[in-house]
Amino acid sequence: MRTPLCDEFGIEYPIFAFTHCRDVVAAVSKAGGLGVLGAVGFTPEQLEVELEWIDEHVDGKPYGVDTVMPQKSVDVHGGNPEELLEQIRSMIDAAHWSYVEELIQRFDLPPLPEGTKVGGVLGWTDEVAHQQVEIALSHDIALIANALGSPPKDVIDLAHQHGVKVAALAGKAVHAQRHVNNGVDVVIAQGYEAGGHTGEIATMVLVPEVVDAIAPVPVLAAGGIGSGRQIAASLALGAQGVWLGSLWLTTAESGASPAVLQAYLDATSADTVRSRCYTGKPARMLKNKWTDAWVDPAGPGPLGMPLQNILTSEANARISRSDRTDIQFAPVGQIVGRMNDVRPVRDVIFNLVEEYVETVERLDQGLEAGLA
Repeated sequence: MRTPLCDEFGIEYPIFAFTHCRDVVAAVSKAGGLGVLGAVGFTPEQLEVELEWIDEHVDGKPYGVDTVMPQKSVDVHGGNPEELLEQIRSMIDAAHWSYVEELIQRFDLPPLPEGTKVGGVLGWTDEVAHQQVEIALSHDIALIANALGSPPKDVIDLAHQHGVKVAALAGKAVHAQRHVNNGVDVVIAQGYEAGGHTGEIATMVLVPEVVDAIAPVPVLAAGGIGSGRQIAASLALGAQGVWLGSLWLTTAESGASPAVLQAYLDATSADTVRSRCYTGKPARMLKNKWTDAWVDPAGPGPLGMPLQNILTSEANARISRSDRTDIQFAPVGQIVGRMNDVRPVRDVIFNLVEEYVETVERLDQGLEAGLA
């Protein structure tokens, strides 16, 4: 399974694992892949704590950090998270606040304990994302990735000054070319099947288009990949590795709540939907009563990023506390249909590699038989 990216990053397998869980990051990197911590949900102070923990538990293996620096977002500036939140909240109209309150009543969501602070995710704002980048680069990381478009040029230059490679996700070949023109080192071609923010083109179509558009810049395939056979297919399409996110959500290290974990284990590949109900941008998650409520013509519809998440932050906290599987926010790709048990990360990596080797050997045998 070794590709040039393995030598470039000092890893055994070209398996890049996106996750919001520090335990998964460390486990993947120690098992021979490259764990990448999604930073968007952390304040700068929290991110510092997470990265210090990874430094202490990754056994010197390389890892990365993923930020979200959208090309379009609201223009807010503040000296602290409270000021930023207040600015964003003031941009939200009364009709949306009223609809969220209606949903809280409709779903009978339990109140939060007295004194609980909720605000929403600020990592989608440019100011906080820049702070996250600065903190990430103060650690010995191998990669900075951006989930929504190319990182700003100053971020790319700063990463390169620290000797850190930069990756960016792309849903179209034209996006990939733009990334490369901006100085991005690795492009992640993420197909429609992927969890989280994703575009309209399927992985099987997208990967070779991106590979051809930006050669010789390396490409990672993402979206609907959760087996060794699919890794083999990705490399056959020209990718130098894979970017996996959903697969780690049902690992023993993932830290998912019991309700969300059960929702993943019960789901089929047909049970996901691309919805704007959580972030304001189309993101794939499990379809449920909450996602349905945000496409109801009787409602006002979701706001853009980051307004939607700030709007629904209290409701999301109540939903999480409720332990109900029918309304939980559960971001995941269509590969969820294969995520039927809970296994340690190391076992997942081993099975991916083993199936990849078996697949390549079977193909070789079939070709030899055909030539005989």
